[in-house]
Amino acid sequence: MPETLLTREAAEAAEVAARQIALNGDATALLGERLRRRKPAFIATCARGSSDHAMTYGKYLLERTLGLPVASLGPSLASVYREELDLSGAVFIAASQSGRSPDALQLTETAKRGGALTIGLINDMASPLAGLVDVALPLAAGPETSVAATKSFLATGTALLHLAAAWSCERSLADALVRAPELLGQAGLCDWSPFFGRLRDATSLYVIGRGLSLGIAQEMALKFKETCRIHAEAFSAAEVLHGPLALVGPGFPALVLDPADEGSESTLSVARSFAALGAEVAYAGSDAAPGIALPVPAESPAVLMPLLQARAFYGGVAALAKARGLDPDRPPHLRKVTQTL
Repeated sequence: MPETLLTREAAEAAEVAARQIALNGDATALLGERLRRRKPAFIATCARGSSDHAMTYGKYLLERTLGLPVASLGPSLASVYREELDLSGAVFIAASQSGRSPDALQLTETAKRGGALTIGLINDMASPLAGLVDVALPLAAGPETSVAATKSFLATGTALLHLAAAWSCERSLADALVRAPELLGQAGLCDWSPFFGRLRDATSLYVIGRGLSLGIAQEMALKFKETCRIHAEAFSAAEVLHGPLALVGPGFPALVLDPADEGSESTLSVARSFAALGAEVAYAGSDAAPGIALPVPAESPAVLMPLLQARAFYGGVAALAKARGLDPDRPPHLRKVTQTL
């Protein structure tokens, strides 16, 4: 496997998770108590790019754990359309690696004026966002140089799991959080090269998830685009059998992520439908699926499975980029901090 900034930074994920969990233990426990007293009516989120994909994971996690609706707010509501929002019954969570995107800052200011309790999941604690929110939780990922985010994405997922565990007091989530560093380390050893090796000349593919794994499918599709210049699209297993199925035929690549929960049966069914059409299916999380079986750490908690799939994926996508003659650390036309308005 080639040594790149992306692979080096992804390899820090287990260490980052352990550091973050220890650093944020007291603050997240206090925040959990505060949220239980507040009894919010809903949760609103703000993020872009990889951070937004992590928040999709968090959306399903928080909705299933707390029974509260989670809505992703478009930052342009504040930065372009100058709308004011009534968020007096809400908790607002902004996730950002840099904490410096102007539109995220403006939406957070709008949320505060609208009466929300504002929380930031932030890697750069010297950033303006860290000083703006009511509660700032550091991702503790350290400097991330590769344009394609890896450890900061996984750190955001870990922070959301920590928040869900502290807020809900569900023992199973707390137990999964304790196992996160170890299992992320194991996921980094999982070999997905049998699938990546078949994508050297690919021009497009689908990444399919459901529930907790949908945000990870979105993140993988983004990484295929920015590091490998493959036109990848992410779909829910519940949606892909509609219009998108028309593109599927012999040799069409599809990466399917098993959610390791009640959604597994329907996700397996989609994989079988794709295989029946001749698609080249790779399936992460079950040996019973058609096509190439992609390994993940055995007997992993379902709430961790999506993050483990992402960690395993990062181990091979840089090698695919190199095989295609590309530099995965320096995608064209992109930079680390996007100043979106």
